[in-house]
Amino acid sequence: MTNERVLVVDDDPPLQRMLARTLTAEGFAVAVAADGGAALAEAERSAPDVIVLDVAMPGMDGLAVCRRLRAKGVRTPVLMLTARDAVPDRVAGLQAGADDYLVKPFATEELVARIRALTRRGAHGAERLAFGDLALDLSTRTAIRGGRDVGLSGREVALLELLLRDPRAVLTRERALEEVWEDAAVPNVVDRYVARLRSKLGEPPLIHTVRGVGFMLRS
Repeated sequence: MTNERVLVVDDDPPLQRMLARTLTAEGFAVAVAADGGAALAEAERSAPDVIVLDVAMPGMDGLAVCRRLRAKGVRTPVLMLTARDAVPDRVAGLQAGADDYLVKPFATEELVARIRALTRRGAHGAERLAFGDLALDLSTRTAIRGGRDVGLSGREVALLELLLRDPRAVLTRERALEEVWEDAAVPNVVDRYVARLRSKLGEPPLIHTVRGVGFMLRS
């Protein structure tokens, strides 16, 4: 069984329900959205490991959703679903920032296999960590929020990386001291650096204090 989080975005209720049932049965934690606006909000709220995104939706289509996610710095792998198999359609999806492309109708076994391949790629080959509209490029040690470069010091980057590696877990002061400062600092230095990070990352705040324990990311 897996623990990866998958966001399914499709405006067809029967297909959405089928995908949710199938992926839940395979061990994925599934969230759903029925349109582009809801998809953007849910992607920021739940920080999924993979997004399964239908291209043909009324209003904001899947290509527009994918472009907006990438413009925000969100690097979550995206698997596009479409009924159109022409080369220009595939190219359009990839140019919008999609990582893979699956044509309807499809076998659920292939869908599951492709999602698992994307989660493995994200776990072992990612050069970016992301949460909502915040992304940290691990190769250049630079952060971007909402398309804006955020200038961080080396220790601020290291602290942000710890928060981003497990955004649903509380980062304790003790762990931060051990990994960022190698225990060579007083505990309140963590609070000072968190305050700096909050200020540099801007509004709305992403780093929240868990009283008596530490800090965690929450949108």
